[in-house]
Amino acid sequence: MRFTILTLFPEVFDSIRSTSLFGKALESGLLRLDFMNIRDFAPGKHRVVDDAPYGGGAGMVMKVEPVVLALEKLREQSASVRVAFLTPQGKVFNQAMAQRLAGVGHLALICGRYEGVDDRVRSFVDYEISVGDYILSGGEPAAWVVMDAVSRLVPGVLGCHDSVEEESFSKAGLLEYPQYTRPREYRGMLVPEVLLSGDHGEIARWRRQEALANTARNRPDLLEKVELSDTERAFLSDIESKHHTEE
Repeated sequence: MRFTILTLFPEVFDSIRSTSLFGKALESGLLRLDFMNIRDFAPGKHRVVDDAPYGGGAGMVMKVEPVVLALEKLREQSASVRVAFLTPQGKVFNQAMAQRLAGVGHLALICGRYEGVDDRVRSFVDYEISVGDYILSGGEPAAWVVMDAVSRLVPGVLGCHDSVEEESFSKAGLLEYPQYTRPREYRGMLVPEVLLSGDHGEIARWRRQEALANTARNRPDLLEKVELSDTERAFLSDIESKHHTEE
């Protein structure tokens, strides 16, 4: 899997290339990461990449020309590349989107700066992605979020496929169940007995119920998309009743 980052500040990603699983995957050749500095494609002696917004307003806006020239150069080099523009107007990034993008052999990510990017850039991209309803100083942190989530789904990057399957949002769209390891007791807090029983059927049932409970408490909106058995609906109804009683 190849990532290309279009940015004014490629140095932001220096630590990423040498640390964590992502860095190891780069070393092994499972992933490839390269950069295009948008400023290199700005016309004129001073390589100006921004200008005042038409209609007035605060701040500066990234110009359309250097971004599009960079994209055209990239597409000359890689006909199969798919381009994502990181923007608050995009579709909210989630695990399902990460899984789709993991099937793309070459993904380019455009990182905006200043007050935004000239809207005409949108005519030259394949995807528009938002990583959430908040403001960042630039698209680089958002690009790392996308790369990290997508790269974990590339075969071989994590090493253990089961790790991917069991994580939050991957397993039937639910949050993950609680995880424990040694010691068995810590400051009076005990590991649930079922996890020590060796009964894999009971452990699986417990984990499913805990995942449902976690999701109901913290992200009930996710349950709208989950297929539930009658028993599970009754279980969630009981949790909801207890919650209202406690309130």
